[in-house]
Amino acid sequence: MEKSFYDRVYEVVRRIPRGRVTTYGIIANYLGSKGSARMVGWALNSNHIEVPAHRVVNRNGLLTGKAHFGDIYMMENLLEQEGIEVKNNQIQNFEELIWIPDEVNPILLY
Repeated sequence: MEKSFYDRVYEVVRRIPRGRVTTYGIIANYLGSKGSARMVGWALNSNHIEVPAHRVVNRNGLLTGKAHFGDIYMMENLLEQEGIEVKNNQIQNFEELIWIPDEVNPILLY
């Protein structure tokens, strides 16, 4: 049976290492759905408790999904617990912390 787009998003997000972040667009591109960053966001909004959705930010390192955690400070707090510095809702040293899924261990897309 083919996995849903949401299930494939969750598989990628579960692989983001602690102390690293990625973007909605990077996940969409990896899954072969370039231009579907918003769909990645929708997937995470519906299931942010079971996956480390706090590690997914927008292309500029902004915590755009923070409102979906119930407490608007929860996303920032979770990131800071992993050693990620956040100022004014933006990841500091963003370029150094970006995680990009590798092709060595690709997720089965279908």
